[in-house]
Amino acid sequence: MENKQAPLPQNIEFHVSYLDTLSGRIELEAFSDRSAAERFADAQLKDEDSWAVVDVVVLQAAQQQERAQQLVA
Repeated sequence: MENKQAPLPQNIEFHVSYLDTLSGRIELEAFSDRSAAERFADAQLKDEDSWAVVDVVVLQAAQQQERAQQLVA
């Protein structure tokens, strides 16, 4: 049996939340590509106290417009 997943909508980002063990702060990075987000998350796992989570975030129309303006500016 073939496992088919529905394609993801175009209005999404991948947010990586992770613990910066040097500063002790929780940080966030946003990516447009899932594989890049997963690679970044994996790179944050440096010791036993490290953690990282990749979340799929659906952007609203206003957020998409703001992102487009940031790219133009």
